[in-house]
Amino acid sequence: MLLSLSLCMVLSCGGRRTASAPATRTFPEVPPPAMLSGDEALQYMAVHFWDRYLDTTGRWLSDSAHIAGVDTLTVETQVGTYATLLGMVPIGEARKSTAALYARMEACQRADTTAQLFPRLTELISRYLYDPNSPVRLEDAYEPFVARLATSPFVPAARKAGYAFEARMCRLNAIGSPAADFVYQDLRGRRHRLYDIRAPYTLLFFTNPGCPNCRDIMDSLQQPFIADMVEKGTLAIVNVYIDEDIDAWRAYAPTYPRSWHTGFDPGMVIRSDILYHVRAIPSLYLLDEDKTVLLKDAPPEKVFAALGDWLPTQ
Repeated sequence: MLLSLSLCMVLSCGGRRTASAPATRTFPEVPPPAMLSGDEALQYMAVHFWDRYLDTTGRWLSDSAHIAGVDTLTVETQVGTYATLLGMVPIGEARKSTAALYARMEACQRADTTAQLFPRLTELISRYLYDPNSPVRLEDAYEPFVARLATSPFVPAARKAGYAFEARMCRLNAIGSPAADFVYQDLRGRRHRLYDIRAPYTLLFFTNPGCPNCRDIMDSLQQPFIADMVEKGTLAIVNVYIDEDIDAWRAYAPTYPRSWHTGFDPGMVIRSDILYHVRAIPSLYLLDEDKTVLLKDAPPEKVFAALGDWLPTQ
């Protein structure tokens, strides 16, 4: 009994780690209960992913190679797994999960201000959910997390304005909201509005002339099942250039398929951080018939998977 009591005191948030206390550990995963499967299991994992790692019941080694007792590479791998998982559950559940994650991180920071868990895990979450180069980025799930960072007592004052800006940008064209309307101009000088396009689904494709990644997506969008959707009017592809070198765009524009709605932004308003926050080219948005956002600045693989899952080909 005395031994158990002593161990509890050593591992408590306010206690000191002794030489015999464990300093490192494997990442404590939280598997779903056996009675859950499919979507229910995924949602359970999203909600409880961090429960055992961010538990505030003990102090663990944090140094250049460890974050709260787990080696840094493993923690980063788990963040990648978590970000992937968030993309597999309803966006509302993903947002609840990241809000809860922030609360747990803050609690751990309050319990042990020396652990450096808060800033290091913040950097990883931001990199995977918000960085435009992340294949699992999900701005809508990042927004509740970064909004809390903007007012956090554990964030330096000089950094808060940056987080507040990111939160505002994440709210633009959020999943489930109406996409911002805009005007684009085609090669013949005619102007069109996004909302004038009539199709069950619309794919916004923000591109640059000669961009290698844009070229790869163009090739993928011409695969037979997508071309069939475009031909039947099930899918409209709106391909818009949003930068200033219009001569370069005019020279390259004939390369785009004629079945697409192709143009440029004549007023340079799309990239103004008022209508859209296009952080990298190419950028893809998938909209439904009412121009409600289904996928926002999504990785190409996710868009193609959605097209295959959602859009009829017959």
